[in-house]
Amino acid sequence: MNRRRTTPGTLVLFVAIVIGFVLEVVNGAWTNPRILSEMGAIVPAYVHEGQYWRLLSAMFLHGDGTVRGTLLHLVMNLFALFQLGSLYEVMFGTRRFVWIYFLTGIAASAASFMRLPLFGSSVGASGAIFGVMGAFVFSVWRSPRWRHDPVARSIVKQCVFWMIANIVIGLNIPQIDNAAHIGGLVAGMLLGALLPHPAPPPAPPAQVVIDVAPRDD
Repeated sequence: MNRRRTTPGTLVLFVAIVIGFVLEVVNGAWTNPRILSEMGAIVPAYVHEGQYWRLLSAMFLHGDGTVRGTLLHLVMNLFALFQLGSLYEVMFGTRRFVWIYFLTGIAASAASFMRLPLFGSSVGASGAIFGVMGAFVFSVWRSPRWRHDPVARSIVKQCVFWMIANIVIGLNIPQIDNAAHIGGLVAGMLLGALLPHPAPPPAPPAQVVIDVAPRDD
């Protein structure tokens, strides 16, 4: 399977996040929270001033002020995006995946904005990734094509496990923005539950078997 042809949305988002990180390194933002805030992190004081674009830009930035923490944050999100994003895009289509990614990512940013102190800051793609995870679970459950597929149902169980595990971990580690994770997750579940799921298309003519054997009348 040619991933570049079947998952263009995932590929573009992956590259955009990498480019965002390169810009952080060039500007020194990956180890400097002040510069990272200036680049586009969610800072409630700035959002209150009308800088709503931060709810979007923060999705393409990563960092916690340390080299190790920033690299771990980035690598984990890129890995999750590559695995889960590709899977969702292949199963449900590029347009649906991209809409869900951005809508749940903005919802996660909004949840983070409401939780943060006035001059606190938050960045990362994990809220959108949680959104895709939540959408995946409900999309499979409601899909005429995938809801009875054993592999898809197995992946749903894994997603549910990782949802719970990550929320519990986030509750015990203050540095993790659990509000963003939960906000993205809830938004993804709602979209997965509400968006229509058309019936699978009929098989192409080349795959249809037609009985042309002569009949005795």
